[in-house]
Amino acid sequence: MYLHVPAAVWSMGVYATMAIFAVWALSKCSQTAELAIAAMAPVGAAFTFIALTTGSTWGKPMWGTWWVWDARLTSELVLLFIYIGVIALYNAFDDRRLAGRAIAIMVLVGVVNLPIIYFSVEWWNTLHHWSTKMQKTIDPAMRLPLRLMMLGFMSLFVTVSLMRLCNLILIQQRRSSWVAALVNPKGAAR
Repeated sequence: MYLHVPAAVWSMGVYATMAIFAVWALSKCSQTAELAIAAMAPVGAAFTFIALTTGSTWGKPMWGTWWVWDARLTSELVLLFIYIGVIALYNAFDDRRLAGRAIAIMVLVGVVNLPIIYFSVEWWNTLHHWSTKMQKTIDPAMRLPLRLMMLGFMSLFVTVSLMRLCNLILIQQRRSSWVAALVNPKGAAR
C-alpha cells in the first residue's frame, strides 16, 4: 500500500503536470515547456509501471490471479501506453520543436484518461478497492506514513524531472559556447 498508492497517485499527477506544461507549450510556443514534458514522461511511465506491478502482487492473493481486466487496472495500463507513446513520439522526430509540439498535442488528447482512472471504481463495479477519498477512510495510524510516502514520490518526481530537463537542455544546446564553458572551463578561457 505504501508503494502502490503513491505510485498510482503520482502516475496521474505527473500526467496532469505534463498536461499543464502542454497547454503552456502550445499557447506560448515555449520550447522549455516542451522539454519539460519530454523530461517528465519517463518518470510518469516508471510510476505507472510500479503501480501496475505492485497492484498485481497484492492482487494475486486477493483475486487469485495476477491480472484481471478491472476498470482501474486497464485504464492505468492505457496510461502506461500513453506515456510510452509520448516517449516514442518525441524520439521519432529529428526536429525537436516539431517533436515538442507533437507530444504536447498527444498529452492533451490523452488527458481524457485521467478522470476515467480516477472515477473508474465509482463508475463501474470492479474488483479494485474502492476510493479512500484522499485517505479519509484509512486508519489514522496508516494515514501519516502514506502521506509521507506520497510526499517522497513527489520529491522524487520533481528531482528526477529537473535532472532530466537539465540533461535535455544540455543535449539540445551542446554546440553553444556556454555548454562548452561548462564542459571545459579552462579551454573556454583561452
